[in-house]
Amino acid sequence: MDQGLADMSLAQELPMPEKPERRAFQRVHANIYGRFMLEDGSEHACFIVDMSPGSAALRTDMTGEPGEKCICYLDHIGRVEGVVTRSLDDGFAITIIASDRKKDKIASQLTWLANRHELDLPEDRRHARVEPRNPISAMHLDDGRKYKCRIIDLSLSGAAIATEVRPALGTAVTLGTMKGRVIRHFNDGIAIEFIDLAKMA
Repeated sequence: MDQGLADMSLAQELPMPEKPERRAFQRVHANIYGRFMLEDGSEHACFIVDMSPGSAALRTDMTGEPGEKCICYLDHIGRVEGVVTRSLDDGFAITIIASDRKKDKIASQLTWLANRHELDLPEDRRHARVEPRNPISAMHLDDGRKYKCRIIDLSLSGAAIATEVRPALGTAVTLGTMKGRVIRHFNDGIAIEFIDLAKMA
């Protein structure tokens, strides 16, 4: 996709807001993992440093060019489209292209994330957690390694599993068929936050 097409997409999807409206969005310091795709189709991992419904700062090894369109898939937030506005020392910043309804949804999710951080809540407790009847499962890593584990409790948004292997925080794992990321270590294992739910949101 060339620059003209990116600009055309920007104009078609959302009228350019006035500067005062942009300033109305408050940035939230975030710890959000995700992936993004650039116009050449390449995909890269990223970490959201701070975000508002209108913009975001991505920490990543790959930097998009100013004016380039990118599509992000972010934990908790889901799919977000944006245009690269500037390069940063360790990544780049984007302006988010979204309808007012989508921006309101992002604002609600960011508010929840900010409150979770302030309350030092380690994981999403919005969904009831249950103990599965058959707790024995397997944890798969992206490099092909597979480890037997025991599910301590499970919800739509995550799981706590007993395992001797403790991948680093942020590591992508698959529990059964659910993809997620490691968000916490504890004495007997790890806590996983599922990402498929966020992508479907």
